[in-house]
Amino acid sequence: MSDAATGTTAPAPAPSAALLAVPRSGWHVATVASTRRETPNASRIELEVDGWPGNAAGQHLDVRLTAPDGYTATRSYSIASSGAGTRVTIAVDKLPDGEVSPYLVDEVRAGDMLEVHGPLGAFFVWAPDAADAAAAGEARPVQLIAGGSGVVPLYAMAEAHGAAHDLTSFRLLYSVRSPDDVYFADELRRLAEASAALQLDLVYTRRSPAGWPTPPARITREVLEAAVIPAAERPRVFVCGSTGFVERVADWLVELGHDARSIRTERYGGT
Repeated sequence: MSDAATGTTAPAPAPSAALLAVPRSGWHVATVASTRRETPNASRIELEVDGWPGNAAGQHLDVRLTAPDGYTATRSYSIASSGAGTRVTIAVDKLPDGEVSPYLVDEVRAGDMLEVHGPLGAFFVWAPDAADAAAAGEARPVQLIAGGSGVVPLYAMAEAHGAAHDLTSFRLLYSVRSPDDVYFADELRRLAEASAALQLDLVYTRRSPAGWPTPPARITREVLEAAVIPAAERPRVFVCGSTGFVERVADWLVELGHDARSIRTERYGGT
């Protein structure tokens, strides 16, 4: 994952409590505690990381693989968990021509050892005690927008929001190909059912569930406008997905009146 702004020049925001609390990164030895299919093309991997300092919701890590001949390949993956402790969860989508993701999805097993570097990233993070909310005397709502596997860091934020019993209004708009491709489907449903402060909006682009009120289609500007917190409520917005998805959504948000300084984006890529 790579941190990236929306492309609109704006003053840097004041450091948030989440940013100030970001633990220092370093290289660690990780033992695979468990792995299971998350979607037909992705796996959820739980790691026990020796010396892990904890991480903020929204951060990522690097995984480095070393071949017998000494060749190394390093790729970045969003972290689906947050907080203190040495257990770390990632969810990896397999790219057919990738060097790292096919191994992590198809080959890695419990007990295997990996090298990880992290936690990384201080821009695309969220914490319940955000400094801007404290300074304003009120909690600004949070809008999360995900495309495909881009939901991983946003799930970490939603899970942290639920675990903290935070009353800040959260809304997640999740664009995904089909019901089979939804990451953390059960967990997201439980989080939304357990808290009136979290609203989950799913948009299916290729196949929708039986009885779904709308046919499958890509998100449009009109769908986005109807499914996000209005700009007048000054939400903090986090957008994660492919480069094309992120740039398109960020541009629409600005057109709809959202302050570019309140929009944080992250694009996924790599193999």
